[in-house]
Amino acid sequence: MEKIGVLFKKNREQIMQFIRFCIVGTIAAGIHYGIYYVLLRIGAGHNPAYATGYIISFICNFIATSYFTFHSSPSWGRFIGFAGSHAVNFILHMVLLNLFLWMGMHELIAPIAVMLVAMLVQYTILNFVFKGGRKKTED
Repeated sequence: MEKIGVLFKKNREQIMQFIRFCIVGTIAAGIHYGIYYVLLRIGAGHNPAYATGYIISFICNFIATSYFTFHSSPSWGRFIGFAGSHAVNFILHMVLLNLFLWMGMHELIAPIAVMLVAMLVQYTILNFVFKGGRKKTED
């Protein structure tokens, strides 16, 4: 019975962590999309507008991910890992954005589709970065 309690506690924390990840991601996506939308409306191209929004939301995202999602203190090591994961994610975003635009998706809908597709990839990478790839064992 004790093992069931430990398993439930572990699964509950993972579920809560994923919910926190979604909250932070939604806020970062809102910042990203808002900047993309404004820059697009004042004449910036799709790629510069999208990249600028991504970079600005990245800063907010790192701080919130550290403290809120993974209950960790920011560190240079985590920042480098976060930046590395976001470099991979940024490439994925840009490829998907241009693919969706090429396929004829509307310029205001394409970023939303990109963010949804990339979310699970990013969560998996960041979970490794912030948890160090280790599984915690319960005593």
